[in-house]
Formats: sequence, structure tokens, C-alpha cells
Amino acid sequence: MIEIDIEPLRFDSSGLIPVIVQDALSGEVLMMAWANRESLEATASTGYMTFWSRSRGELWKKGETSGNTMRVAELRADCDGDTLLAFVEPAGPACHTGERSCFFRLLTRQCEGKGTFPGILWRFLEKRRHSDPSESYTARLLSMGARRVAQKVGEEGVETALAVAAQDAPEAICEAADLVYHLMVALMATGLTPGDVWAELERRHGAPIHGQSASLPSSPFSASSTSAKEGS
Repeated sequence: MIEIDIEPLRFDSSGLIPVIVQDALSGEVLMMAWANRESLEATASTGYMTFWSRSRGELWKKGETSGNTMRVAELRADCDGDTLLAFVEPAGPACHTGERSCFFRLLTRQCEGKGTFPGILWRFLEKRRHSDPSESYTARLLSMGARRVAQKVGEEGVETALAVAAQDAPEAICEAADLVYHLMVALMATGLTPGDVWAELERRHGAPIHGQSASLPSSPFSASSTSAKEGS
């Protein structure tokens, strides 16, 4: 059960409010649906997103039949209180087509380097870890144990540092990509997720409270803290 402050919200003339749903880990926008007061009360009661189906005229608990539920991590309202943003932990694809996101139809050329890609890569690696080690480098590396994974992180870290020291930008990009990938595998080997790292960085930064912006400390990292090959 979660608490949702419904009173400040502004529903339309039909008693509805649009909800944009975003993956809390990857940052992907997954879908847009509608909610009303009853569906938000059901969401609060269960902790899982429940919408209002305009076509069926009834409550719609996401994933009730497919199993692709969405556990609520955080719910926000926009400045006017007439649109909701739900951060969720999805149990599967959001779209009825089987796509992770309903927004998969590209209308322009694709933008490279989107900030959501690390999370998308993590979701991909979560699947690859269970693959046949003979077919997946990720699964093979994990099967070798934490010590081997740690060794690869060290190797890639040194190679990244050397590329930076040499001011070799193309090499730094390649080595940094290798390092980030192996850090993700290392998190998996340790039973962690990128979300655990982001949460620690948020704490050091000073997490915004009630939507207020926090100023960045002059040195958010302690002295002790400062110190992709996946193709198939």
C-alpha cells in the first residue's frame, strides 16, 4: 500500500487525468494511459498501476492478464496538477505488441547517445545473463565468477585511464564504453543494479525535496570514494 495525495489533482470533465509511465531504472517512457479517482485509489491500495479503460469503461490493472505488472516507485503531478508522471518497475513489456515501450515507432532519424541507453542496456544484460555461455559474452563472464569480472573491470579501468592521459579521444570513448559495460556486469555479479549506484550519488548530491532543486556541493564525493563488448 502507498499513499497518494489525490486532492490537489485536476481531473477533466470526464473525471480523467492522463498518466505518463516511465521505467524508474532505465528512464524509458513506456506508455500513456488514463486514470480517475477510483483507479488511483486502487493503485494506492495495491502499489501497482491501475488505470481507467475508456473503451471498456472499467478499471484496468496493468498486467492483470499478461503478468506485465508495473509496481509504483514514485508518482508526480505536473505544475498544473492535470497530468501525472508515474515511475514504475515493470515486470515485462508495456506494449500489447510485445515491445518494451509503446513509443517504438520512429518518425525521424534516430538520436544516438540518449541518456536512457544505459538503463536499456542493463535491461538487455539482465536477459543475456541467463543465455548459453557459449553464445553470450555476458553469461560467459559471469560464469567465470566475481574475481574474473573484477579483473576485467581493473583492466578496462587502466586502459581508459591511459587513453585519457594520452588525450586520445576516440580511444577514450571505446575504452570508457568497455569499462561501463564491465562495471554493469560487476554490479550483476555483486547482486546490485545501477539504481543502487544512482541512489548513492543522489545522497551525495543532496536529493531534491518536494520538487525543489538542490545545489551541488563543492565536493560531493569523499576522498575515499574518488579514487561495449556485448554484441550478441
